[in-house]
Amino acid sequence: MTTSSPLPAGVSLRRADRSDAAAIRRLVWQVRINPLALDWQRFTLVVDADGRMLACAQVKPHGDGTRELASLAVVPPWRGKGLAHALIAHFQQQAGPPLYLTCRIALEPFYSRIGFRALEDAELPPYFARLQRIANMFSWLARRRLESIMRWDGPLPPARLP
Repeated sequence: MTTSSPLPAGVSLRRADRSDAAAIRRLVWQVRINPLALDWQRFTLVVDADGRMLACAQVKPHGDGTRELASLAVVPPWRGKGLAHALIAHFQQQAGPPLYLTCRIALEPFYSRIGFRALEDAELPPYFARLQRIANMFSWLARRRLESIMRWDGPLPPARLP
């Protein structure tokens, strides 16, 4: 697989296969993101030269026709090395716009730099409007907004320099 975002030497992208399902679940649980709807058939992985998974992500289709960049997880020692950016660029090229995601508020600047923008409640398609209503209940308990729903409408961002 190719991507417009360079990866470190000895690291590559590949589609997940059935044998990756357990490792995907473990990494998603480890980084504490949504563990639901982890269908290995939708995943692309970043692997090292020995085939060890360093990062993963998927695009989930929803009943209202939207597609969500989801389950983006990077093994902690490999964070900050461009793996997440490479996976996002891969899915932007493969899926095309629009592409949605849900992230922690603290990650908005990261996704904004690669073309995603935070959506207002009035802009949300049905699936994400339901998700936002649930998130708002937890936000009320925490007394602050916890998550952001973002959308990428294209064009592809420029390649990231190493």
